[in-house]
This record gives sequence, structure tokens and C-alpha cells, in this order.
Amino acid sequence: TDRKKLHTAPVGQVFRLRPFHVLVATGGGYAGYRKYEDYKLEQLEKRGIEVPVKLASEWEVALYKSVPTRLLSRAWGRLNQVELPTWLRKPVYSLYIWTFGVNMKEAAVEDLHHYRNLSEFFRRKLKPQARPVCCLHSVISPSDGKILNFGQVKNCEVEQVKGVTYSLESFLGPRICTEELHFSQAPPGNSFQQQLVTKEGNELYHCVIYLAPGDYHCFHSPTDWRVSHRRHFPGSLMSVNPGVARWIKELFCHNERVVLTGDWKHGFFSLTAVGATNVGSIRIYFDRDLHTNSPRYSKGSYNDFSFVSNNNKEGIPMRKGEHLGEFNLGSTIVLIFEAPKDFKFHLKAGQKIRFGEALGSL
Repeated sequence: TDRKKLHTAPVGQVFRLRPFHVLVATGGGYAGYRKYEDYKLEQLEKRGIEVPVKLASEWEVALYKSVPTRLLSRAWGRLNQVELPTWLRKPVYSLYIWTFGVNMKEAAVEDLHHYRNLSEFFRRKLKPQARPVCCLHSVISPSDGKILNFGQVKNCEVEQVKGVTYSLESFLGPRICTEELHFSQAPPGNSFQQQLVTKEGNELYHCVIYLAPGDYHCFHSPTDWRVSHRRHFPGSLMSVNPGVARWIKELFCHNERVVLTGDWKHGFFSLTAVGATNVGSIRIYFDRDLHTNSPRYSKGSYNDFSFVSNNNKEGIPMRKGEHLGEFNLGSTIVLIFEAPKDFKFHLKAGQKIRFGEALGSL
């Protein structure tokens, strides 16, 4: 006959199933399923229906952590650096603006053709008058975002969202040398929380702010304080949106984060920038040695850096509202600080807040 012979290779050579492929497919599919579940929960919340807390099991957390989010985030970071053709910039940025509700009228440069790549667009600066800094209150919001939780720290546990907590010591890591932070020595038998409180009659407070992808991505100093120490925790880069924060206990302790600690006029003060999916890059303007989402750092470890030296006994002084750092897409800021018992927050859980607005005062 005139039929042509068909030569085929063994199936195993055409498609070889590797563990990595199974891991990515399974983990990615499950992450997509969780995103859909989060969307349904958000719709219920908008209708005013209270959603019961349902925590992830250990195998669910392990499956989610198996997704190579660090690798994907590094790839996303490189993609963000690719310069877009001038004709493509407006359509791409306009789609992002429409999807996430970005207000470009607040941007210092409104012309979309000005931003050469996605990274520049994410890190756009605002007009000076767009975010007036409140002078009447002692602590202001360091960023735009949504208030997930706030209040006093109790029993060494901090709430990431209502009903879901994480360990204060796991989050901040072992206590830093007291000489470095100019603190008095606490009795060794005290709890980790009590050791952070340096003045009698004071309490420890916390506030969690979630930055959505459409929010202004820079963060600022929430008060006048001195930054003495930086602790970098390499870790996972799971999503930190409210739905996932409600689902995974100690989510912030799993994720990569940069903890800045120091003191203000009332004692201990800390600001932590928490990484998330596609937000492997956390930048602190005065810290050139910081490199987040780097392959050279392994999960479960941490590295410290002191800003106090023989030539600089005071650390890094920060003024309220001063530029402090930035994310590449949006993530979470956690404030943990010491203040007198009459400190009051001027917030509601779930409210939107903008950089410069009041968080609380005495």
C-alpha cells in the first residue's frame, strides 16, 4: 500500500512524570481551589453573614507550602523588570488599574507611558498632598491597606484575624540583646511578652494592616522612633489575604518577613514587613545589606543585623511619616509596640485606612 509508516517512541520517553511536575500540579490546583473558597467567603462577608473559623489541617498547610512560591516569586520579580514597549504600557497598566481599583489621580506621575515596567508602576510615588500625616496622634498608619486586627497582646499570642492567632515569640524570634536596644534587664523568669515591656504599667499592643495589590506599595515610619536591629526570616511566600489568614494558623510565622525593632518614647517598638506570593522582594531604604527571597538563605533560619555600632550608638532615627521601605506588589505590615495602659486605637476591624491617618494615641 501507499500508507506511510508511523514511527512512535515508547510512552515513557514522550512523557516522563516527574515528582516536581506532580508537586506543582497538585499544589497549584489546590491553591486555585483555596482562592475560589476565599472568594466565596468574601461574598458572604459583604452580605454581613458571619463566617465560622475553619483552620487548615497540617497536611493542607504542607500541601500549600509545597507549591514553589519562592521560585515563582523570583520569576515574577524578573518579569516585572522587563521593559514594556511604549505602545503596550497603557493597555497593560489600564487592565491592572481596572482590576484592582487603583486611583492614578493620586500618583505623582499620572501618565502611564512614564512607567517602563511593572516594577516601576507598582512602586509609583504619590503626590505630596495625597497623604497628609496626622500630627495630633502619636501613631499613624505606615501604609494604605485594610485593618485585619488590633488591640492588646495577651498570653504571648497575637491575632492575625479574629479568632486565629500566632505566637509572639515565633513571630519576632528570640529576644535581642538588651544592651543593643537600650532596655533594662527583665527578670529571666518572665514570659517573652513581659520581657518586651520595659516600663511598669505599660502594655503590649499590636496592629495588622493588609496591603491589597491595588494599594500604594510603599510604607513609612508610623511614629518617631529609633531602629536598632533588623531580623530577616527567610520562609514561605504564601498568600496573606484575609481569607488565607483566617484559614492558616501562624501564617505570618511561616512566611518570609523582615522585623525592625527599636524603641520610642514609651519603650519597645517594632514594625514587621511580611512577604507573600509574588512579593518576595521587601526593601528597607536604609538597609543595603538586606536581600529577601534569596536562594542562599534556607527556611527555618534567620539572620540578624545591628544598626548600633561604636560610631552610631543611637541606631537609625526615624521621623513619623518618613519613607521606610516598599513591597513590590502588596503584603502585610504588623506593628507590635509598648505603650501606657491608656493608649487607645481609633480603628474598626475591616476598615480601609490610608498612610498618614491615625491608628491610635494616648
